[in-house]
Amino acid sequence: MPPLSKKLIGRVAVAIAAATLALTVWLWWAGTAGLSGDKLVTARLDALRTGLSFGLGGGGLFALYLAWRRQHSTEVGLRQKERDQEDVARAYELQREDSLAKRITELYTKAVEQLGSDKAPVRLGGLYALERLAQDHAEQRQTIVNVLCAYLRMPFTLPSAAEGTEHRESVQEREVRITAQRILSHHLVPGHNLDKPNATFWSDIDLDLTRAILIDFSLSRCRVREAQFSGATFTGGAEFTLTTFTGDAGFEDATFTDYAGFGHATFTGDVEFMKVAFTGFTDFGEATFTGFTRFALASFTGNAEFEGATFAARTCFDEAAFTGEARFSGVTFTGDAQFDETKFRQGVPSELAQLITP
Repeated sequence: MPPLSKKLIGRVAVAIAAATLALTVWLWWAGTAGLSGDKLVTARLDALRTGLSFGLGGGGLFALYLAWRRQHSTEVGLRQKERDQEDVARAYELQREDSLAKRITELYTKAVEQLGSDKAPVRLGGLYALERLAQDHAEQRQTIVNVLCAYLRMPFTLPSAAEGTEHRESVQEREVRITAQRILSHHLVPGHNLDKPNATFWSDIDLDLTRAILIDFSLSRCRVREAQFSGATFTGGAEFTLTTFTGDAGFEDATFTDYAGFGHATFTGDVEFMKVAFTGFTDFGEATFTGFTRFALASFTGNAEFEGATFAARTCFDEAAFTGEARFSGVTFTGDAQFDETKFRQGVPSELAQLITP
């Protein structure tokens, strides 16, 4: 609302004064016609009082109107100033976010480039740079975990007994891979209180380690969402003790060359161990399987421990082969349990006798 000009205000003031004067004059003469004496004096005083009241009232109303316009203009100005300040703050925030995004992209790109180096120390530096980036920026964690998993999925030949340049490089690469594994496991441990997890815990993370070669791999006490280990090779021991999978977990065609520990693990979603080769001692004691679980065609070369495990949904061990001792005491099958053509070289465990058709 534009302000009134001084010229217009002056004209309004003159108009009010003129109207007041005209009204006073009219009341002075027309309202006192035919009167005399005290009545004339009283009537003229009333006329003068009425005219002045009209003038003061009109002037007061105009003054109030001017005050309202001034207040309104002030409020409009303040609101506009606030909007301008918000626009400036918004522009600054967008600029800051843009600068931060560019900085993150630069750090990410540089770290990934380091992973492609032919020098092991440089690759290690890239891993630690990615770890710091993920720790500081939660929105980048899944992306960086995907990069670490992709690195571990790359072809790798374990060090041989022969000495030489290739052996040395293979040994160095093994250390880089073990470091990548440790970074993953370190940041997937929530601690004892899920309501107040460790500051280093990365929540709701998916893992894709399909066909990866994993060395002395451990996710013990970790918490992951979906996990894919199909076709993976676990060289050395594999620890999943007390691990919680909140989504589906896939281990189809995986190979465990040594101890495989899943004791007290929790599988909330569906889990696949179809065609898995367990060559060492395998421990699923006290594990909990909530979704569909399949061990069809799995082979257990060493002893297999399932004591106290709970299978809450359909469970399939069709055509699985147990070469060593199979322990199933205290196992609970809430859903259907299938053991069609399951082979037990040391005899069917008594706990499963009623479930297995000769």
